[in-house]
Amino acid sequence: MSSTVADQSKEDNYMNNIKNPSLGWMIGFLFVVSFLGLFSVVPLRKIMVIDFKLTYPSGTATAHLINSFHTPQGAKLAKKQVRALGKFFSFSFLWGFFQWFFTSGDNCGFSNFPTFGLQAFQNRFYFDFSATYVGVGMICPYIINISLLVGAILSWGIMWPLIEKKEGDWYPAGLGPSNLHGIQGYRVFIAIAMILGDGLYNFFKVLGRTIFGLYQQFCNKDNRDVLPLANSPSPVTPSISFNDQRRTKLFLEDRIPTWFAVGGYVAIAAISAATLPHIFSQLKWYYVLVIYVFAPALAFCNAYGCGLTDWSLASTYGKLAIFTIGAWAGAAHGGVLAGLAACGVMMNIVSTASDLMQDFKTGYMTLASPRSMFVSQVIGTAMGCVISPCVFWLFYNAFPDLGKTTSKYPAPFALVYRNISILGVQGFSALPDNCLTLCFVFFAAAIIINSGRDILGKKWSWLIPLPMAMAIPFYLGSYFAIDMCVGSLILFVWEKTNKAKADAFGPAVASGLICGDGIWTLPSSILALAGVNPPICMKFLSSRTNTRVDTFLGS
Repeated sequence: MSSTVADQSKEDNYMNNIKNPSLGWMIGFLFVVSFLGLFSVVPLRKIMVIDFKLTYPSGTATAHLINSFHTPQGAKLAKKQVRALGKFFSFSFLWGFFQWFFTSGDNCGFSNFPTFGLQAFQNRFYFDFSATYVGVGMICPYIINISLLVGAILSWGIMWPLIEKKEGDWYPAGLGPSNLHGIQGYRVFIAIAMILGDGLYNFFKVLGRTIFGLYQQFCNKDNRDVLPLANSPSPVTPSISFNDQRRTKLFLEDRIPTWFAVGGYVAIAAISAATLPHIFSQLKWYYVLVIYVFAPALAFCNAYGCGLTDWSLASTYGKLAIFTIGAWAGAAHGGVLAGLAACGVMMNIVSTASDLMQDFKTGYMTLASPRSMFVSQVIGTAMGCVISPCVFWLFYNAFPDLGKTTSKYPAPFALVYRNISILGVQGFSALPDNCLTLCFVFFAAAIIINSGRDILGKKWSWLIPLPMAMAIPFYLGSYFAIDMCVGSLILFVWEKTNKAKADAFGPAVASGLICGDGIWTLPSSILALAGVNPPICMKFLSSRTNTRVDTFLGS
């Protein structure tokens, strides 16, 4: 345990070096890593969309939605949807403004309302009146929200109270609720075990489907003699509909040269390998070079798998980079930070690759120019490289408790990824007693649950919760799961009373709730930076504590 603490101290020193992140460094980091994924899959666009005819469900659904707007009925419905979005946007914004007046201190305001009593509140069971989470609950499938609630009940309702009784036996007493060598270690690492089990299961599942799909493509009698190449023409046969012939013709006429994509990837990779070690000294240039050698193949796998299943496994590839680079660097040379930086690089590449291919599919279905789609992606990525760090910097400075589990913005996956990196560098020595056994149990449970869902099929799988969703409340609490279940309940009742209207306006209402609450964050952050504090603290106390407070104030 002492060596673990010493290694952790070294890593904390590395983290302290970036405790006050520089906005310029963050923007620079994103600029040198965010464009690689775009160039890595450009040569594959014809293969994926035309030759393999991958579905890309989200891209196809977006295309159908866009096409529907260009009909008289679609235009009329769109106007009504925009009005509904505006109404609930205004409501959500004003509700956030109203709540702000009651949050002048810690644990104040409606977000700390003990809906089910103070004892339940201490175990993070309460409704926190968040319009954002209610809106998200209306958008997410029912199974997601139920899985979150099941995970919250299993962890905060059963497991953590039982493990807390083992304080002094399983882990040292008096460590505090946020110490990784105490109860927090069980919360975080058991959740990580479930996430890894779910991620690895789906990784091999999608990888298997990818390999099988490629095997079928190359063994198809129409493609047996000629392999599909990025710039080779695809014959348009009479069996293809007129619409598909027109789409294919436009898609192939507006080409992006392969030499441009390859040259762009090599140039950006060289610049990135030279500059990243100056941003993160622990991330050596040869680590970056190894990532860029394997990244195109992983980007292809992710883009192909996403085309088959609509499931991007960018987070799984990021975890792979964490373990590989973190273990390579070692704890003595900043392995935690090197692994996290490598994760950011890898996730940027593979996620932007699948996103671009989704957009190419949307462009193909809507007769949009592929070159215009690519340029738009480049412009949007460049904007994101500037806007995202600015938003983070605003949050970081306006909310000092950002990232803490008790914060309004707990950033749960930030904690998960950092502890995955610690686990990859230090091994199992970072875990408290019996935590490893529980991790193995929940890792296996995630695989078994996913297997059961696949075996039962769509007819019965809706009865089985999702392990990934169950894992999130394990370290965060159940308050957001309750909010999301309220959103599901609203949508369910709406569908029972008027399904057509719920289907048409449900997403617009949910988007309005999310956007209004999100936009209110901007003025509240500005007020916090300007030193303007809310005038009221609304806090809830037990009757005994309230009596003691009154007695103290009376004296």
